[in-house]
Amino acid sequence: MMTENHTTTAAAAKPPRTRQAKAPTAAPDPVPAPASKPTSKPDTVIKLLLRAKGATPIELMAATDWQPHSLRAFLSGLRKKGRVIAREERKGGGFAYRIVTERAATLVSAEASTTAAAAHASGTQPPSDAADGATGTAMEA
Repeated sequence: MMTENHTTTAAAAKPPRTRQAKAPTAAPDPVPAPASKPTSKPDTVIKLLLRAKGATPIELMAATDWQPHSLRAFLSGLRKKGRVIAREERKGGGFAYRIVTERAATLVSAEASTTAAAAHASGTQPPSDAADGATGTAMEA
């Protein structure tokens, strides 16, 4: 029996693997920051309430996709945080809510205090709306 010599030739042998240098890659472009932070629903409601004319419940619900009970709960939360929210009648039978600014709230509060002090000094009863602490149509916490 004849055994064959299994020698490999240079052509049949695989060349040793060498690592090829990778071409330098440019750093990835940073993700551009948005022009402004996305507005949250509470921020949208506050922005609408700060307008001089305020906003109707329908406008607020359309802007946020909230149900009426969710909107009322949010307004209640704003009152608990110390915001003064006025409910104002609009021409045509509707109404709107509006956040009374700090300056306006101070003026309304000062006017109520002055009226109550004047009534106390004269010995008369304050007007019925001032007697229970209400200040116009503004609703406070």
